[in-house]
Amino acid sequence: MTPTRIPALAAAAAACTAVTWLVLRLLYNVMPPLPPASAFTLLIAAAAEAWIGRDLRARIARRPGTKPAPPIYVARMAVLAKATAQVAAVMAGIAAGFEVYLAASLFAAAPRHDAIVAGIGLGTSLLLAAAALYLERCCRVPGHRPPPGGGRGAPPLRSVDRLR
Repeated sequence: MTPTRIPALAAAAAACTAVTWLVLRLLYNVMPPLPPASAFTLLIAAAAEAWIGRDLRARIARRPGTKPAPPIYVARMAVLAKATAQVAAVMAGIAAGFEVYLAASLFAAAPRHDAIVAGIGLGTSLLLAAAALYLERCCRVPGHRPPPGGGRGAPPLRSVDRLR
């Protein structure tokens, strides 16, 4: 499994921004206001992932007072971090799409409310992405170097291996 690439997250966010802007052009007038609690849910998830990352880093480093982390737990946290980073990129793109669409109509109360909620959502989505990338980094074993070739495929056969 390769580390999450930030350009891939940015591309997902940009695509979601464009799609959200197009959908809002068609449907914004019939949509209910954005719920403020949605943005704070992402903040709670970001705090949880950052805390898990801090704990996991201490367990992998075998600091005193911690028990070693089972390898399956570390693998699960790495998968959680990768998935959360993708979700955060999508949510950031949706919030940015709202911001782009609503930028011209902030004089009215409803669009201003939605712009504020979307702005908070954008900020918390970026925090969630940062926490997910931190958790993913905490899953690495210190001092471990990836095999030559990036760990993809089997290593090339040496002459001794061919004789067997």
